[in-house]
Amino acid sequence: MINEHDFSEIYAIMESSFPASECRTFAGQKALLKHPSYRIITEKNEQGNIVAFLAGWEFEHFRFVEHIAVDSRIRGGGLGKKLVSRFISRSDQPVVLEVEPPVDEWSQRRIGFYERLGFHLNHFEYVQPPLREGQADLRLQIMSYPDALAESAFAPFKEILYTEVYGLK
Repeated sequence: MINEHDFSEIYAIMESSFPASECRTFAGQKALLKHPSYRIITEKNEQGNIVAFLAGWEFEHFRFVEHIAVDSRIRGGGLGKKLVSRFISRSDQPVVLEVEPPVDEWSQRRIGFYERLGFHLNHFEYVQPPLREGQADLRLQIMSYPDALAESAFAPFKEILYTEVYGLK
């Protein structure tokens, strides 16, 4: 169970790792802790401080990685790989996640990270609904594990993401 202090550490890493368009407000993110499908797994350092986390969703037919981040001072040490591998290993369901299109070095590196873990970049249009009031839709792409997905195979997952994760009716 995530306590108040742990959540504050997780959110601090989230805020420093993602643009505002890719994360909820503190209160909005904290409210997800009550959702039965939402999970956060963490890694702590020797001092007991959270230095990495993966926030995901576990649904009946698939799992969704919403956020994964490692404290910027220790990136590149394998914690991200460890968290994704742990999340994947907890179920035999397909896993999906959203990434920015490969338009620059950072987005290409991020996609490469997931590809090395067995994910596939799917080549169909996808839009992430806004996570905060007043924001625009965000054009992203879907990566999937263990296999690539056709847009038609992703459609039922997208419907669940839009209703459960993004609150669209």
